Amino acid sequence: MSLFDTTPPSEPESESRPERVDGKRPLAERMRPERLEDYIGQEHILGEGKPLRRQIERDELTSIILWGPPGTGKTTLAKLIARHTRCEFIPFSAVLSGIKEIKAVMADAERLRRLGKRTILLVDEIHRFNKAQQDAFLPYVERGDIILIGATTENPSFEVISALLSRSRVYALRGLTVPEIATLLKRALPVLGVAASDELVEQIAIYANGDARQAYNTLEAAAAASVNGALTEAGVQDAMQRKVLLYDKGGEEHYNLISALHKSVRSSDVDAALYWLTRMLEAGEDRLYIARRLIRMAIEDISLADPRALEQAVAAMQAVHFLGIPEGDLALGQAAIYLCVAPKSDAAYRAMGAIRDDVQKTIAEPVPMRLRNAPTRAMKEWGYGEGYQHAHQFADAVPGMECLPESLAGRQYYFPTDRGVEKRIADRLEEIRRLKEQNRKPGTETAG
Repeated sequence: MSLFDTTPPSEPESESRPERVDGKRPLAERMRPERLEDYIGQEHILGEGKPLRRQIERDELTSIILWGPPGTGKTTLAKLIARHTRCEFIPFSAVLSGIKEIKAVMADAERLRRLGKRTILLVDEIHRFNKAQQDAFLPYVERGDIILIGATTENPSFEVISALLSRSRVYALRGLTVPEIATLLKRALPVLGVAASDELVEQIAIYANGDARQAYNTLEAAAAASVNGALTEAGVQDAMQRKVLLYDKGGEEHYNLISALHKSVRSSDVDAALYWLTRMLEAGEDRLYIARRLIRMAIEDISLADPRALEQAVAAMQAVHFLGIPEGDLALGQAAIYLCVAPKSDAAYRAMGAIRDDVQKTIAEPVPMRLRNAPTRAMKEWGYGEGYQHAHQFADAVPGMECLPESLAGRQYYFPTDRGVEKRIADRLEEIRRLKEQNRKPGTETAG
């Protein structure tokens, strides 16, 4: 019996005893699957043969951090792991608990370990714990008193202490796809006792934007307004608080329209871009989704040919968020026009792709000693910082020092175009390369 077990002592535990379903609980809670096979999504970590799937099936789980957007199944996955591995499961909220509660739960877990029972501790929103609170878990994780599963929507590299990270495996969960959410919604229809057309189900799935909990909440609200046991377009529209946009099956038209907008911007076709943008706005598309895609266009297709393109796209996003509908729509139109007429370049996009290929195909060489800081005397004696050339000790602030790893020395990835600002960037890069070559010669360093 765990610290939080409410089963009366006289009632024997039974694996076959079904959990009582409370119809008043939120739909998302009622729809949590009880078998790993029924879990939808995250195939990149839970597909056949994937590391996490093998750990669960072999009952060899170690502490993990589940990182992903809201509604992607972090808590559900943790509960399934506990059920599949036959461990005690203790849910723990970083919002509601402190050091005192942590110590109480850890003491219980330690007693269970001595009895041969393992404990999985799910810490929801672990990023909300401060350093001292996270430190309190360390000895229990190290001794094996608990298997820690931390769930977070924030980047664990910044929000989870390094000592816990080094003892855990981080798994990144992705937002669910439209077909995956549609599958979940279709499973929920009998639970609510309603029917719905595939088009309405997919509309809710698109609106959820990868968040299963949001989809369940919308479905539940729409079901409350059902007519003769079926969802209606008006009911779904009221639940989403926006006009219903009926896309093709699988949301194809949704992606067709954003593709048309993106390609029109890339082709500098202002009129076509405004047409496709207006089609999406009139259909009730999520304005922030459009804003995100405009930002991507500014980065991917314009980049440094016009650095202000990104500023304009981000400003449009902020205007949409601040003004709402319909005033914010004008900001989206303004940004689309700017992106269309801006000079185009995908040089930075191609440079990042080339670097990514090299990172994947070459060994991860240590950082050269000359680029490492040496904050201690011992590190200086070991050679940290030896050979470093400080840029400001050169008259032109361009040292001849090589900053790439030895095996990649001299490699060039970024090839700017001759369009817009990138033409000036290309000239400056040529000047920098000339100065680097010149400053590789002895005697070019000045007093710093």
